[in-house]
This record gives sequence, C-alpha cells and structure tokens, in this order.
Amino acid sequence: MGLLQKLFGKTKETKNMANIKLAVIYYSSTGTNYQLAKWAEEGGKAAGAEVKVLKVPELAPQGAIESNPAWKAHLDETKDVPEVTLDDLEWADAIVFSVPTRFGNLPAQMKQFLDTTGGLWFNGKLANKAVSAMASANNAHGGQEATVLSLYTTMHHWGAIIASPGYTDPVQFTSGGNPYGVSVTVDQEGNMQEDVEEAAKYQAKRTVQVAEWIQKGQQ
Repeated sequence: MGLLQKLFGKTKETKNMANIKLAVIYYSSTGTNYQLAKWAEEGGKAAGAEVKVLKVPELAPQGAIESNPAWKAHLDETKDVPEVTLDDLEWADAIVFSVPTRFGNLPAQMKQFLDTTGGLWFNGKLANKAVSAMASANNAHGGQEATVLSLYTTMHHWGAIIASPGYTDPVQFTSGGNPYGVSVTVDQEGNMQEDVEEAAKYQAKRTVQVAEWIQKGQQ
C-alpha cells in the first residue's frame, strides 16, 4: 500500500463513542512545564477524559544536570513519571504538549521524540488527533509564542487538528496567555509570573472537546 493510499484511502470505520483519551506530553528541566502538565491533567479529567501525563526522555549530559541543583532535584522528584512512547501517541485521541522555549524553538528533548514519529505518520496513525501546546520562558517576550507555533508545524504535517484556545473563554484575558496556547514567564527562582492555572485547565478541556467533535464526526 502506497503512502497516499495509507493516508487517504482508508475506509471509514464505525466505533463506539467512549471517553476521550488525552496524553499530556511534556519536557521540563526544573518543574514549570511539569506543573503546567499537571494542571492540564486536571482539566482533562474534569472534561471526562482518560489522561496520561508523560515526559520525553532527558538528553542532557549528567554533568550539566549535576551543575544545576534545581534541575537535578526536579529529575529526582519526577523519576516515576513514565516516559512517552509511540504507543502512547497511537493510543491518544487528544494531546497537549508543554515545553520550555529554546531560542524561540522546541527543546531538543521534545524535538528528538517528535522526530521518531515518522512510522506512525506514514501509516496515517497521527491524522485527526486534537492537539494543542503550552510554553514557558524566562521573560515576557522570550519566544513562547514562536515555540508553540513551531511545534504546530509538526502537527500540520501529521494532519492533526490544532485545538488552540483562541479567545474562546474569559480566562484568556486574565491569565496573560495568548491565543495559540498558554504561555508563562518564569523568574530566576522558578516562580511563575502569571496566574495560568485555570487557563491550562481550560486549554486541556477545550482540546478534549475538539477531540470529541472529531470522534462524533467520524461516526
């Protein structure tokens, strides 16, 4: 079966409506994006989804981690969080990503994982999933929006459906967020400068809702 047939030639399958399966996939060095992921987990569960919180593997050398006590402490605290696998992507109906920005782009840890998804993409396993993303940086204009949009470029190639929050809820105006996905500024001590808890929960709920619409449309 050729690529085009795999992507477009499938017959429509009828499946029973069930709870949406949400994967919250994050990378975090000192804890900010882990906290965003946990809030997204709460929002997803509140929307009735079955939720997995998953981290991408750490690629940084041990020496770099050891040189930053906060980094080492966070890795120790989250050692029991499962690492994401390709099976988790196939399992999920909806995905929320959460990452820090690296020069306005994705951290290498998340990019490396996304670069392993070619087989799923080739077999049409990533199309029509509802996805959204959140990001953090150390200053208010540190590349959060660019990072979210950069991640969405990969999602367009997947054929996923971008479930950005837009300005669909008043929380977007009170959180300091942006229409592409929740963003937050973090000071040198690791403190979030904007109150984004409810915005992160809302974004997860909206992503689940979009996944439900997609599922209903495929009946």
